[in-house]
Amino acid sequence: MRRTALFLPGNNPNMLINGGYLGADSIIFDLEDAVSPDEKDAARILIRHALSSLKFEKCEIIVRINSLDTSFWEKDVEEIVPLGPDALMPTKVSDPGCIHKLAAKMDEAEKRGGSTKRVMLIPLIETALGLENSFAIASCHERIAALLLGAEDLTADLRAPRTREGGEIAYARNRLVCAARAAGVDALDTPFPLIDDMEGLRQDALLAKSFGFSGKAVISPRHVNCVNGIFSPSDAEIEYAHQVFEAIETAKKQGKGAISLGGKMIDAPIVERARKVLETAKELQGGRT
Repeated sequence: MRRTALFLPGNNPNMLINGGYLGADSIIFDLEDAVSPDEKDAARILIRHALSSLKFEKCEIIVRINSLDTSFWEKDVEEIVPLGPDALMPTKVSDPGCIHKLAAKMDEAEKRGGSTKRVMLIPLIETALGLENSFAIASCHERIAALLLGAEDLTADLRAPRTREGGEIAYARNRLVCAARAAGVDALDTPFPLIDDMEGLRQDALLAKSFGFSGKAVISPRHVNCVNGIFSPSDAEIEYAHQVFEAIETAKKQGKGAISLGGKMIDAPIVERARKVLETAKELQGGRT
């Protein structure tokens, strides 16, 4: 389950140390945009020490590595993969070839480091070419766990303004969700860029949920609780899901083939949604639904 994925700069030791206590389901240690070229080695060392000495039992650990068109990514893989993060996040992924090249390097790093943990991949889709190839990327390798939309670089590539309302990325959101679902992996929405605009964040997260995203990346700890709340089943959703299964059981006892609830027919898609709501609620509430 991924509701929130919080970006943390890899060159900020306080943020790295406290990352596991900020409430996010996933934390993303960032070696790319948040770190200047002359600080890459120092940031990598900080992350390496954090992974080897700290316990992050309450959240998934992802490391955003540098783009494959830089001179930094190979060292990122060599030093980070043997420490067993849950996933790497490659940036500006444009086609399956990027993933195969990276996965081969990860295989080498795991063997050389003696790691038994298989590190997954969450490609960052942030170019027009990457978006058009998103299904091919999502389905090209068994290490792929999710896709993440990166709207800032994407809109720059599209030569479009990045707005609060997000109309310019509506197609990209739809395209990425369809690609991820078709490939059987999670879809994570882009961060909302305005840190102090909490109402804008709420509306943006609600919109992302309506598109079908599994969760949303955030760039501020202040955004975590809002996004967690929106991507968690509401009491009304949980109650309705229970009613769906109660209606099914009642219909079975009465020998009815057609099932309705509140004047609406209960068909397979509705049952599947109800099942997922209850599964998520059980996971979040420790089995109490």
